Amino acid sequence: MLESSHGAQKMSEDAAGNGWKVGLGVSGGIAAYKAIEVMRLLQKAGCDVHVAMTQHATSFVAPLTFRALSGHYVLVDDYDPSNPDPIAHVNFSQGIDLLLIVPATANILAKFANGIADDFLTSTYLASTAPVLVAPAMNTSMWEHPSTQRNILALIENGVHFVEPVKGELACRTVGTGKLEDVENIANQALALLAKLGGSSAEVPLDEPPERDLAGERLLITVGGTREAIDPVRFISNRSSGKMGFALAEKALERGAEVTIVAGTTTAEPPSGARLISAHSADEMFAAVKKEVGSATVFVGAAAVSDYRPKEPAATKIKKEGRDHLTLELKKTPDILSHVSENRHAGLIVAGFAAETESVVEYAKKKLENKKLDLVVANDITKQGAGFNTDTNIATILVAGREAGTSHPLMLKTELANRILDEIAVIRRERKA
Repeated sequence: MLESSHGAQKMSEDAAGNGWKVGLGVSGGIAAYKAIEVMRLLQKAGCDVHVAMTQHATSFVAPLTFRALSGHYVLVDDYDPSNPDPIAHVNFSQGIDLLLIVPATANILAKFANGIADDFLTSTYLASTAPVLVAPAMNTSMWEHPSTQRNILALIENGVHFVEPVKGELACRTVGTGKLEDVENIANQALALLAKLGGSSAEVPLDEPPERDLAGERLLITVGGTREAIDPVRFISNRSSGKMGFALAEKALERGAEVTIVAGTTTAEPPSGARLISAHSADEMFAAVKKEVGSATVFVGAAAVSDYRPKEPAATKIKKEGRDHLTLELKKTPDILSHVSENRHAGLIVAGFAAETESVVEYAKKKLENKKLDLVVANDITKQGAGFNTDTNIATILVAGREAGTSHPLMLKTELANRILDEIAVIRRERKA
């Protein structure tokens, strides 16, 4: 019934050079973060992407992320005082070559099919004369419900194009059809539709598959924050989400490496295909690393390990009655990165991170030298788009033996992960030379 994106036509040369203007609509589903990847792929192909979001979508991804990466104001509410265009839904819709919805929830499909225009995105759909391509994502029961299927048929009759969802494990932990199609296939189908409208039939790949230049490497990566017990209820921790470490693991797997993750507390999802070991405290993480590092060829300390822990955690819950103050005596936790570097076996590459709030590069250089690391990724967590629990980062990569580091502007953490892995691959080649 729907157009399948499997084996989708590759983008045309004309599409890459035409500077197509794409309106990317993001509705409120768990797959909303994948719209970022779709946008980046379209940008690489030469498209100018403008983003509109539903209010619910902003609960999953902040508009600032899209604004920083697209360079355009992100439209959510026509009536927002910060909106620079009073009739944005008309001007936005009339100026695009394609309206692409990623993800399209059951709710947004129902509104489109029935002409409901109660927010910016649905108003844009009704006002747009551009072709529309939707990539649905939802629970299997919602996808298969007769109401949803009727709405799909109505939209097809209205000329809407679909990227059919695929079967897989969903966010609700069930398995069935409803998972968002791969971002590469979504971007390919969007570009193929634009090329068709432009009358082009030439074909070139959207993006070459990643080189498997890390085949044979075994990466051990620490991820997330640790929790140091004060008593059975309370603990000391930090704001780490694990997103950067998981991005490194994901891209390393794509490039052919075997990956073991030692994960503390995280709010992000680990990539499939990696071996996962849980470690809640710094001591637990240290023990896991010591056990696993002997078989690794690359160690990446991406975790935000607590520097201190309570010296004597209370065996029972500390009561507040009669206490206006509570004094904790803290002691240092093991320095996992230093231990790995000092006790490394032959051939092991050791990389670390330096999350700082001032003199970022200077502190990172000291860390690189004092701990005798091969590589350090330095980032200023006070910069917008580069702090904890964001999808983006800004960093400088410092490599031992090089006078200057390499600065990387605001980009997705998955993109930065590839830049870090590029440097690791160079270090390996230099050692083999």
